[in-house]
Amino acid sequence: MSIQVGDTLPAAQFQVMGDDGPKTIEVAEFFSNKKVVMFALPGAFTPTCSASHVPGFVVNFDALKEKGVDEVVCLSVNDVFVMHAWGEAQNAEHLVMAADGMAEFTLSMGLELDLSSAKFGMRSSRYAMLVDNGVVTQLWREESGEFKVSSAEYVLSQL
Repeated sequence: MSIQVGDTLPAAQFQVMGDDGPKTIEVAEFFSNKKVVMFALPGAFTPTCSASHVPGFVVNFDALKEKGVDEVVCLSVNDVFVMHAWGEAQNAEHLVMAADGMAEFTLSMGLELDLSSAKFGMRSSRYAMLVDNGVVTQLWREESGEFKVSSAEYVLSQL
């Protein structure tokens, strides 16, 4: 069963690139006492993710902040080096580019997407959520192959 509105994020970790290399972040600590939009996608450097999903959040970052959002997190089942390089390529310096390399956080939320048949392995489904102090207050999960409700523009319209 996947995480639902009203649920607390599971005890888990993700990685980001710090000044001295990869840094492990505790989910509970990161999301504590702040309002965060987290969006997830199947993979870095993939067509829809690179052409639309991340750029929408880059362009709308200030508008999200104006709506009271403290942080915007992009999560993918990729390693921290790939997420860091992708963030640089996307001019996403204001976004937290979070790596869930082993899909542990994604699996603990029940938001995985098995793309083994395409030789991509376990990935994250495409979604966005609003998390307030560690609790999911809104969740927008895409149907397979869709890109609508997890877009920055749609999320912004719902805040």
